[in-house]
Amino acid sequence: MHPDTVDAVVIGAGPAGSVAAMVLAGAGRSVLLLERRTLPRFHIGESLLPYNMALFEQLGIADHLAAQGYVDKHGAEFCGGSLGRFGRLSFTAQGPGRHHATYQVERASFDHTLARIARERGATLVEEATVGELLREGERVTGVSYRHAGRTHTVRAPYVIDCGGRASRIAQTFRLRRPLPERRMVAVFRHFTGVREEHNPGHEGDIQIGNHKEGWLWAIPIHRDTLSVGAVMPREVFASGTPEELYDRHLARVARIARRVTGAEPGPELRVETDYNYYADTVAGPGWFLAGDAAAFFDPIFSAGAFLAMTTAKAAAEAVHRLLDAPEEAAPAREAYASFYKTGYDMYARLIHAYYDHTYSLRSFLKSMGMEIEGAVIDNKWFVRLVSGDFWTDDNPLNELLRGESRWDTFAPFERVRKCPFYSG
Repeated sequence: MHPDTVDAVVIGAGPAGSVAAMVLAGAGRSVLLLERRTLPRFHIGESLLPYNMALFEQLGIADHLAAQGYVDKHGAEFCGGSLGRFGRLSFTAQGPGRHHATYQVERASFDHTLARIARERGATLVEEATVGELLREGERVTGVSYRHAGRTHTVRAPYVIDCGGRASRIAQTFRLRRPLPERRMVAVFRHFTGVREEHNPGHEGDIQIGNHKEGWLWAIPIHRDTLSVGAVMPREVFASGTPEELYDRHLARVARIARRVTGAEPGPELRVETDYNYYADTVAGPGWFLAGDAAAFFDPIFSAGAFLAMTTAKAAAEAVHRLLDAPEEAAPAREAYASFYKTGYDMYARLIHAYYDHTYSLRSFLKSMGMEIEGAVIDNKWFVRLVSGDFWTDDNPLNELLRGESRWDTFAPFERVRKCPFYSG
């Protein structure tokens, strides 16, 4: 239950941590997975991306997840104030040879499922374990101490993968994080139950992104009759009223989302998340890796959070697996991982900056990129691929246009990875 030594300690049993643990345990490594809460536990969202499906296949968990009964997601709708102002993209517009659907999931259930798979593959999972100090020998991290059931335990390991999200112990210890002051946003959200599909003006299973002059809204069907609806706004807007007043006012501004919750029961708890955009320029060091939200988190507008977290966690775990047999390759392995991590998150950040700098208007953004939306169908292959998870490839001309905008640089200069980890061509 509490091993003294393992090949790797993984902090956090969210999607990133569970993926890192299952990859290493599946490769025969001893892994201690520490989660500070009890699973299942509430977490905001989540709307996944089509590229998640290719990742699930690589991890060997696609069939397991398909059996969970998640809501199928075939597209996304971007809408404005009136019922008639919207554009929809279908993931089929990516073209052949790619996954054209993904899932909407309740994170409590989804995270619990991934943690269970990690444990089944051999990882030791300890819940209600609060990581304290990092164990260090010189500059190298050599393990952690943690509290569990009133006792302090120490575990030593050649590597620690921190997937602890905003509570990342390594990011806090080394003071790695930087805010994005131009993206100081606040999200106010709740769940609606008793949602009836007959009131949906769009397509069943779609995520809706609604924009208005002071921010944007999301609507994500996390169960057949449950919709997560959030209002996102700058901090100065949030300061102009109570969360309840702002939420109701902003929801009323987007008719298609307001129509979708007709007759539904709003959950009693209105939740607030503030100042959630941050990043770190250093994502790996002697004996440690940061994956997912531990190193960076950017606005959830295009739903890439879980995808990027799981993809980078897989890469970190694969790096650790190699380094356990070839420790002399540590420096180049850390550099390669950092380049991979930053390439993915940088591309996603550019997409967010472009949307925000065009006043939350998808049409305005696409027009600035030389694309026009005719009618209610968004069928540009390159844009649909990008919002499906195409963050690494150099084949997408839209990616190259966004990378050329120096005003949207986030990380310090780094070597870009230009090969998609999921598809070729």
